[in-house]
Amino acid sequence: MKRGFSIYLDALRFGAAFIVLLSHWAYPRFTDGVYLWIRELNLGSDAVVVFFVLSGLVVAYAADQRDKTAGRFAFARITRLLSVAFPALMLCYGLDRIGATLWPDAYAGWWYNPIGLGQTLWEGLSFTSQWGNDLTRIGTNGPYWSLSYEAAFYVLFGIVLWTKGATRIMALTAGALLIGPRILILMPAWLMGVAVWHMIKSGNLPARNKAPAAIIVPLIAYVVSQYIGAPDKLTALSASLLGMEHTGSLGFSDEFLWNAVVGVFIATHLAGVASIARNDIRNLPFIRWLAGGSFSLYLVHYPLLQFLSPAMGDFAHTPEGYITLLLITFIACYLFSEVFERTLKMQRAGLKMAVAWFRQPRVA
Repeated sequence: MKRGFSIYLDALRFGAAFIVLLSHWAYPRFTDGVYLWIRELNLGSDAVVVFFVLSGLVVAYAADQRDKTAGRFAFARITRLLSVAFPALMLCYGLDRIGATLWPDAYAGWWYNPIGLGQTLWEGLSFTSQWGNDLTRIGTNGPYWSLSYEAAFYVLFGIVLWTKGATRIMALTAGALLIGPRILILMPAWLMGVAVWHMIKSGNLPARNKAPAAIIVPLIAYVVSQYIGAPDKLTALSASLLGMEHTGSLGFSDEFLWNAVVGVFIATHLAGVASIARNDIRNLPFIRWLAGGSFSLYLVHYPLLQFLSPAMGDFAHTPEGYITLLLITFIACYLFSEVFERTLKMQRAGLKMAVAWFRQPRVA
């Protein structure tokens, strides 16, 4: 993967995480409706689709170029998720319990599901909170739902890569039944990222003279689609096709047709960027640094917003308070990333050493 394209992916990853932060910060209970227009554009939901496409691309690349075996693939994916997910779950649980005790009114709403520590760890660490008929919210950590989707995509992708014949068919069938249709109907966006990687690998990218159109046209199409209300129209169409009044029972997959369209826009855009990307671009360490904490930013910001806003008292409901809340949340997320996300290599090395030690023969 060319350096220029890799840096672009990092910038996009951070940008998507920051948009999700802004979309939650814009809730009226945090900013009194001043920034409600961000929510009305539904940018946060579309940013998650960006994550799915990026994930499909990067995971397909890693499986093909680095992992190469089922064991390495599983180790890489599990450690990547757990390195941030486990401490995020513990932080969220602690903040939620303290916050709900100190400011019960601030936690009295749909945004807080007061499940116990056992259920938090089971649903969170198994990444099954959205599988089957489950629609469990992990405390106040709304964004955690997407990890349940990601883990499902990894499982199904791994089955396709490292099984064959009847075993593959049976494993995919069992996996699909266990995971459930809600997650499966969003998987096309993730697979579009996989397709982009195979286009890059095979060199089947848009010609350089056509790449600018591949880059720009999807962006224009997205803006036009928003202007004409395409997301709402496609959501209504989704419900009609399924014989439903609305798609609310689909949970976070309620906009699956629009999400697929956004996936096409993103995949086309990335194919165009990959076509003109170069290796001789500067490394841009600041973008790398921002991207290196984007998983933490995505996964920790919501419980922090929910805790910090009532903790700031009346000041939180002033223009200065809005910005202060955003800045403190951002800084806290990146402090969290320094301890957990950026230490992934060290965590993996320590885990490998521990496994090797336990495997050593013991002398009686």
